[in-house]
Amino acid sequence: MFSQEFNVKTIMTTKRLVITVAVVLLGVNLFVGTRIYSEALAKQDKDNPYAQMELMTRVMELIRKDYVDGGKVSYQELTYGALKGMVSSLDPHSQFMDPEAYKDMKEDTEGKFGGLGIQIGMSRNGFLTVIAPIEDTPAARAGILPGDRIIKIEGKITERMTLQDAVRQLRGDPGTKITFSVFRAKAKDPGEKIKDYTITRDIIKPDSVKDAKLLEDGIGYVRITQFNEPTTDEFERALTKLEKQGMDALIVDLRNNPGGLLEAACKVAGKFIPAGQLIVSTEGRHASEKLVYRSDGGKKWPNIPLVILVNDGSASGSEVVAGALQDLKRAVLVGETTFGKGSVQSIVTLPDGSAVRLTTAKYYTPSHKVIHEKGVTPDIVVPVSEETERKLLEQRMRANLPPAEGVEKVEPITDVQLERALAVLKGVKLFVQQTGLGNVSAKNAVTTK
Repeated sequence: MFSQEFNVKTIMTTKRLVITVAVVLLGVNLFVGTRIYSEALAKQDKDNPYAQMELMTRVMELIRKDYVDGGKVSYQELTYGALKGMVSSLDPHSQFMDPEAYKDMKEDTEGKFGGLGIQIGMSRNGFLTVIAPIEDTPAARAGILPGDRIIKIEGKITERMTLQDAVRQLRGDPGTKITFSVFRAKAKDPGEKIKDYTITRDIIKPDSVKDAKLLEDGIGYVRITQFNEPTTDEFERALTKLEKQGMDALIVDLRNNPGGLLEAACKVAGKFIPAGQLIVSTEGRHASEKLVYRSDGGKKWPNIPLVILVNDGSASGSEVVAGALQDLKRAVLVGETTFGKGSVQSIVTLPDGSAVRLTTAKYYTPSHKVIHEKGVTPDIVVPVSEETERKLLEQRMRANLPPAEGVEKVEPITDVQLERALAVLKGVKLFVQQTGLGNVSAKNAVTTK
């Protein structure tokens, strides 16, 4: 009797337990299922273009109806503003250009324009930043330095200003003046951190290859200020001239070179490596963005000991050249880590004359190192203070001017990065003489030593 009652109670308890577990599992499944369904709906809405366009349209109509300044709410102005924000939120180099801005950009490619002579961009932190001043231009003569943050233009704070708006304001007719303020993070004196400049615009006709000369012990020196169409021929003429003067080692100065045409940069790098050698590749989301650039034929200097000078003003094409020759152990890099602008922007024109500049790929060195937002780190790091950099730029500009009477002489300042490059090449040449290895590159000689 007792045994039967115990079995019945056990069975009832087990049933209750099973039912309870089943209910709990069902509840958990319902909760999880509901959450998954809700997330799926949210994701569906997030990727649903119609839902998002409806949101944008509602905001647009709200602005047109209630915004206090009715003169700023045309559909075109609101659309252009939305597109500028949309594209610029992707990265510092993508941008939507209205017809006027697109026209300004096309004028860049013609090789001359009215402006100050500075290459600017958005830093990785979103600051409007000077990549490099172009030599022999109003900005360079005024003392603008790489890394200067432009914080005001004509009294307007640039914090929410797009790159294209800043470029448009800095440009203008030759002879006109513009006032802007910069923040100089490298300055040691607090009073020098924020500086105001008033500069007269001029026609900018930048030369690309400068100061080709023989320094000492047969070591040649050539400086490339940017890469444009004439660069390749000018560079080869400079090297040929130095070779006739007895050059047997070379320093190529890419400091403060903001880049330019990728094809020109690749042809410069190709002067020092065998034909067919990979220089740089680009990769994006689609197969069409995967491209490779290799060295072509032509006169070469494949064995000359080589040092490349770089700093934080070396960007884009300069980084392609430096990264390739470093990866291929063809040159020693001396200086400071480069800017880190290693992306490809494609331009798509739109029916109303506007255009979109969109980042579609990134540069990769021959060893597949990414340049973008990382830069190229030199083999030998030689830091330079802001004060020294400014004095060197001033010294270089004075050297290109005719002597003036009554002007106080300035004590020359030593270019420590150039001195280190000279020391490297002297060591390489000594190593070659002692070992009899006539075809050793500077990079291999430094590594071997």
